[in-house]
Amino acid sequence: MTPKDELLFLALGGSGEIGMNVNLYGCQGKWVMVDLGLTFADPNYPGVELILPDLTFIEERRDDLLGIVLTHGHEDHIGAIPYLAADLGVPLYATPFTAGLIRLKLEEEGLSKDVKLHVIKNEGSFNLGPFGFRYVPLAHSIPEGNALLIDTPHGRIFHTGDWKLDEKPLLGQPSTPAELTAIGDEGILALVCDSTNVFNDKASGSEGDVREGLMQAVAAVKGRVLVTTFASNAARVQTLGEVAAATGRKLCVAGRSLDRIIGTARAAGYLKDFPPTVDWDDVMDLPRDEVMIIATGGQGEARAALARIAFDSHPIKLSEGDTVIFSSKQIPGNEIAIGRIQNALATKNIVMITDRQAEVHVSGHPGRPELEAMYGWIRPEILLPVHGERRHMAEQARVGIASGIPSAVVQSNGDLLRLAPGAPAIIGHEQAGRLVLDGDVILPADGPTMNERRKLGLHGQISVAVALDGKGRLIGHPVLRTQGVPVEEDKVAFLREAADEAAGVIDKGSKDEDAVRERLRLAVRRVATRWTGKKPVVDVLLIRA
Repeated sequence: MTPKDELLFLALGGSGEIGMNVNLYGCQGKWVMVDLGLTFADPNYPGVELILPDLTFIEERRDDLLGIVLTHGHEDHIGAIPYLAADLGVPLYATPFTAGLIRLKLEEEGLSKDVKLHVIKNEGSFNLGPFGFRYVPLAHSIPEGNALLIDTPHGRIFHTGDWKLDEKPLLGQPSTPAELTAIGDEGILALVCDSTNVFNDKASGSEGDVREGLMQAVAAVKGRVLVTTFASNAARVQTLGEVAAATGRKLCVAGRSLDRIIGTARAAGYLKDFPPTVDWDDVMDLPRDEVMIIATGGQGEARAALARIAFDSHPIKLSEGDTVIFSSKQIPGNEIAIGRIQNALATKNIVMITDRQAEVHVSGHPGRPELEAMYGWIRPEILLPVHGERRHMAEQARVGIASGIPSAVVQSNGDLLRLAPGAPAIIGHEQAGRLVLDGDVILPADGPTMNERRKLGLHGQISVAVALDGKGRLIGHPVLRTQGVPVEEDKVAFLREAADEAAGVIDKGSKDEDAVRERLRLAVRRVATRWTGKKPVVDVLLIRA
């Protein structure tokens, strides 16, 4: 598909899901990409941590791709860059803080010389073929959250990225209502908008309000206090630095990603007044009521600092009388992992405070009142919800129509949408899907490897080795090994019966090795099903003597 004299939109990630944002705009034979993110695996992907977008569509058209423009530095918007950007062979464009995070990723993968990174000043502009881009600052839970004002021959796009409204932001200065109204006055064809919190009937709240909530919570603690938050939320990190200073506590930072964010933020001109920190060993020698720790791991990540502290495998120790504050939202799907850590902390009689007990967190995404305000300022002809599951996007479309937007389109990853000329319409469907990063290898998320691994996890595995002479007759007795098959105390009896069954099908004779293997496989699996109700994977090794 080569775009003609028209304006096309195609999501390869982030539409129908929260995370892994990848959006393409096409016009006059060329494409541009906005964001290249990833998402995190769930139990459906055993042995895998990261999920990447399938970029087959644009990889096949890489000669027509002009560049990748990044809205901000969250993993679901930039995380796939070190794995996929080099193959696309186009430059990246980002504001200074986001560019700093990307640069670190490229250096870690040895790709800094292979991928060109253009740093665009805050509120800067640049052109790519028929597209003109201007960064428009919006509040979010990371420095330099940006919308993109995209000029095209068919009209202007206001692509929000992730955003919220914040009357008291602690880092950066988002665009004012007057500035956004002026953008709307110039005419907007389409508003491509974050849908995450559309079901929230209240505004997300201000970082300044969280500062007061954290100040009160920390001031009331008598022992050590540990606050866990998203590492990327540099405004929250700034807040916690101020809270530590105001409550007379020395600050300790635990988590590599926190160190990275703090360093990048300082290099970009943020966190100038962040207090000096003490290291892990020194903090344990300080009086308990003079210690405040910022740690990663609030989503239950097994290798993050909080989990290691909770399970006593970290130099920092907590005990009864200490408090852990979860200054972050519990992301759906992480409940079990978070609960595991909270139960470990509760076993030590450590007090926990979440956003249910105190105002210690606000979201970085717009609730319904904020969406309605944005509609009034921007006044688009078309609303295109993105960044949400289908229910979020459908609801935002309803809210937008009720707010007076003439047209709204709900699309999914892979839907090819023509925005102009004429009325917006889905005109086709292109390949979109998921890849997994399995160790150092990128594979299809539903390919043979992952399907085999799921079967192994569900049913277990049996290996059976059989030796045959030149006439296809059995030598000795079949040997079996099991993994993950629920026989345990009955294992010896089970293996004996399965071996006898295998030997029996050999006696029925055949020199066709494929046929023998299949009879062996089915015979052993029948025994396993009879004993366990499971259908394990059976691997057969035939040895010719």
